[in-house]
Amino acid sequence: MEYGLARLASAIPRLALADCEKNLEVITHLIDRAHDAHVDILVFPELSLTGFTCADLFLQTTLLECAEHALRELISHTRKLRPLVAVGLPVKIGARLYNCAALVSSGRLLGVVPKYPLTSYGAYADSRWFSDASEHSIQEITLAGETVPFGSDLLFQCASHPALTVQVVIGNDPSAPMPRDASVLLHLAADSEQIGSAALRKRLRTEESNRDQCAIVYAGAGLGESSTDAVFAGHGLIAEHGTILCETERFSADSQLSFYDVDIELLEKERLHSPRTNPLTQAHRVIPFELPKVTRPLIRKISAIPFFPEGSKNTHLEEIFTIQIAALRRRFEAAKSKTAILGISGGLDSALALLVAVGTFDCMGRDRADIIGITMPGFGTTDKTYQNALRLMKSIGITWHEIPITKSVSQHFADIEHDPSLHDITYENAQARERTQILMDLANKENGLVIGTGNLSELALGFTTYGADHLSMYAINSGVPKTIIRLMVKLLAKSGTYPEATSRILGDITETPISPELLPPDPSGKIKQKTEDLIGPYALHDFFLYYTIRYGFTPRKIVYLAESAFAGKYERPVITKWLKLFYHRFFTQQFKRSCMPDGPRVGPFSLSPRGSWLMPSDATGEAWLREVEDLE
Repeated sequence: MEYGLARLASAIPRLALADCEKNLEVITHLIDRAHDAHVDILVFPELSLTGFTCADLFLQTTLLECAEHALRELISHTRKLRPLVAVGLPVKIGARLYNCAALVSSGRLLGVVPKYPLTSYGAYADSRWFSDASEHSIQEITLAGETVPFGSDLLFQCASHPALTVQVVIGNDPSAPMPRDASVLLHLAADSEQIGSAALRKRLRTEESNRDQCAIVYAGAGLGESSTDAVFAGHGLIAEHGTILCETERFSADSQLSFYDVDIELLEKERLHSPRTNPLTQAHRVIPFELPKVTRPLIRKISAIPFFPEGSKNTHLEEIFTIQIAALRRRFEAAKSKTAILGISGGLDSALALLVAVGTFDCMGRDRADIIGITMPGFGTTDKTYQNALRLMKSIGITWHEIPITKSVSQHFADIEHDPSLHDITYENAQARERTQILMDLANKENGLVIGTGNLSELALGFTTYGADHLSMYAINSGVPKTIIRLMVKLLAKSGTYPEATSRILGDITETPISPELLPPDPSGKIKQKTEDLIGPYALHDFFLYYTIRYGFTPRKIVYLAESAFAGKYERPVITKWLKLFYHRFFTQQFKRSCMPDGPRVGPFSLSPRGSWLMPSDATGEAWLREVEDLE
């Protein structure tokens, strides 16, 4: 189970009703396929060795003996195979019959889980044939020649990877008790197909996996079952923490096997962050099993933009914008400020902050003229960004001013006896601090609120000037990573909300290289100081940030995931180079985050020191850096 990833599979056999020998042949073939695919855990439908719709045949001794014999053969067949297998069969104990799941691993029967509660309605109400195990205190049984634990309190745990814990549920009752103590729920089912049942089934599994912070492997009975009064579609699916990862084709005439890599470590970290999921809240009998080590290609799509669930990008971008407007509106109501003061550079961050301010004033019914944009050209300002800043402010209808900073900064250099030909950190930061001083003083003069433009990525890397763009009266972009800001500005440019001239300018801004423009341009007047040349691609840094903060993954796992997400774009040497820089800056720049201004959290996390991210400013990142060096 490399990198905390488990390969889970749902198997839907094409059954021969009441023919256990034929069913065994089909099931073992699917187990062989799963073994060849390096599957860790494999789930079959409810009563899959006999078929779910045998009805009164379940009371026939011949069928019960055939089912037990088939289980014995299945156990033997798995002796040298990888998967932990969950298969359904009827089990007779004394004068009672139980609807059960048998858990088999490497030639051993590990335990037997009975169905609870039973179904008491419909054409196949199993309370007609089966007993309710909760009414009896049976702790172990002898089945297929082995004496094993019996009960619904069984928890199966991988010995080498204890985070991989497995619990079994049988049946389709959505009101049935669901576990909170396992990372993987195996759901053996036989749900007949009706109008809308597939959508409901997926919704229930999605909700359950999200609520219980687990993965669910669902296997439903398929074709081969009786169609006397119902039809069974053979729907198998795998859900992880609120997302359907894969599913089988319904009504297939052939047996099916669907598998996917589930991130067990991710689920474990979700549980660590949530006090409601305590593995000690219920008493379980824990049964160990083992999985041999294996190296296998990843079967899991890793998004290069992990802040969004797959397929929901535009919806989430719009929601972020709405949250920002709501946050800024509330701050203006509390501060009772007359104006909004923004430094407009012609770059992405200030463009988004301006659009948020405009949206906020429009929602409040206030005049856009009370938004004051300031462009402050300096030594590194290029004509393109200067013109874009001016055109954007004019086209959107706010009050604007141009305040060049070259004279004041030159005077400052003279005051502190700094050689202006020396383009060092003093040269750069003096410009940034002069701009912030102008904004703050104008805010005092105009009864205004300085709206910060810095983003989450810059806070993570400490790529802000302390006492300059690090400061504001409300940091509206502080919860939004740089890659998302670019996407938001692109979306807003095409939204039809703004005049055509504004949209064109916004589109041009999204194509402009990211730069603080604190160093003089090149001889052709183009941007010389490109941020991503200095600190690396923001796409990588945002990826590193997400998996570092959201899940606390190791450098080793982050590199592994990044190689998949950025395959064909960034190779391992590039990934490790910038990951080292990320950890170095992330740890050494915490002191800036410890006193960052207020700003709204809009995504899964922020770096606010007021509860979102608590970290000592003098912590060392040497352990993380050493691990990255070992990967180079």
